[in-house]
Amino acid sequence: MKTMFVAFAFTIAASFGAYYVMSGMGFSSAEMQSSSSVRLK
Repeated sequence: MKTMFVAFAFTIAASFGAYYVMSGMGFSSAEMQSSSSVRLK
């Protein structure tokens, strides 16, 4: 049971870490799915 909670905690921490690292590198969905021909209002 303890191992399962540790695995859940690691998965949550890794997903948040990847989200912030990838956003900082310019891989956010807003930047990846927009181009010069797309107008965002």
